[in-house]
Amino acid sequence: MSGTNPTPGGFGPPSQPPQQPAPGYGYPQSNPPSYGYPAAPGQQGMPPASYPQAGGYGMPAQPSNGMGTTGLVLGIIGVVCSLTFFLWFFGVILGILGIIFGAIGRGKANRGEATNKGAATAGLVCGIIATVVLPLLGLLLFASLMSVMGP
Repeated sequence: MSGTNPTPGGFGPPSQPPQQPAPGYGYPQSNPPSYGYPAAPGQQGMPPASYPQAGGYGMPAQPSNGMGTTGLVLGIIGVVCSLTFFLWFFGVILGILGIIFGAIGRGKANRGEATNKGAATAGLVCGIIATVVLPLLGLLLFASLMSVMGP
């Protein structure tokens, strides 16, 4: 065995230290550069301490209420469909779905699992309008037209 210095057990460190790869590739450097203040004798340099940040000044939380947003979209489409004569049936179905998703979204927002309670509330209200108010107004309009036309 050339290049090794065996110990009595047959194993031992090589006579030459292995070559280390260039620093900066995930291997520690023998003398890391000193950042900030100079190091005390016998100690490595440390980076300067960052200034403490006050809590609550970061980016606001993004709305994370998919159910509330879905309820809002379905409620709005339900209101638009309920306003038309030919699509009122789809408006009622979408309004019911808007009520369901809006109520689930409000429940998640009340428990703190979601952030945009307003969208869920708007979806709930739009769903109620699409399901109850507009079909009722349409029925009353149809009944008044029939009574005016007479038998």
